[in-house]
Amino acid sequence: MDTLANYLHMGGYARFVWPAYGLAALVVGGLLLASLRDLKARERELKALQDSVPGRRGRSRAASEQE
Repeated sequence: MDTLANYLHMGGYARFVWPAYGLAALVVGGLLLASLRDLKARERELKALQDSVPGRRGRSRAASEQE
């Protein structure tokens, strides 16, 4: 247990190291959420554009390539 306590203490620098890890985790999490939100928006935009093309509605790519 003493080894874990020494590790968590980080040689006296724990008050700098752990907040830095926490901040980095928050930034990465925020970027992940923003990226996922943007991905969903782009997918909706692509679907709307594909649905606006005449003759494309309800047809799969394979079916349109066979013609």
